[in-house]
Amino acid sequence: MPAYHSQIKEFPQVVGNLAILPIRTQCRGPAPCSNIENDIIDESLYFFKANVFFRTYEIKSEVDRVLIYITLYITECLKKLQRCSNKNQASQEMYSLAISKFDIPGDAGFPLNAVYAKPLTSQDADLMRQYLLQLRHETGNRVCEKVFSTEDGKPNKWWICFAKKKFMEKSLSGPGQ
Repeated sequence: MPAYHSQIKEFPQVVGNLAILPIRTQCRGPAPCSNIENDIIDESLYFFKANVFFRTYEIKSEVDRVLIYITLYITECLKKLQRCSNKNQASQEMYSLAISKFDIPGDAGFPLNAVYAKPLTSQDADLMRQYLLQLRHETGNRVCEKVFSTEDGKPNKWWICFAKKKFMEKSLSGPGQ
């Protein structure tokens, strides 16, 4: 059975080989704001539980690269959320994780440099970093909503159980983190 791919076919801009897609967000950044029903973050969350079991992933478009990044970031979010006992603490953790220093394609510490193209100019690198930061903020907020959607306010065990999974045997955080 193949992995699930994004259904988004149109994208207005590309930086490196990463699509800059419109997202539904309150976070500032270079992604065009949109009120579409399902954006790339919704797709990533929807396909996460199925895709996380795959060791390989065939990339069919620049949009799939965004899906891969978000899927890896969701795993990082779940690692942090498994230590949280309530939604307020979880929101603070998601904000801290989003703004923490992170590598972009082309940096030595980025785990998928073979899949992503390095930005050509420093302006492209800044645009990519701002876009990924915006994605990290919005993804963290939505993951927090999913995990803490239970009536008793405790984390949802059916999300937290995926914290130890590694999509494509990769992680955005360094070894031992």
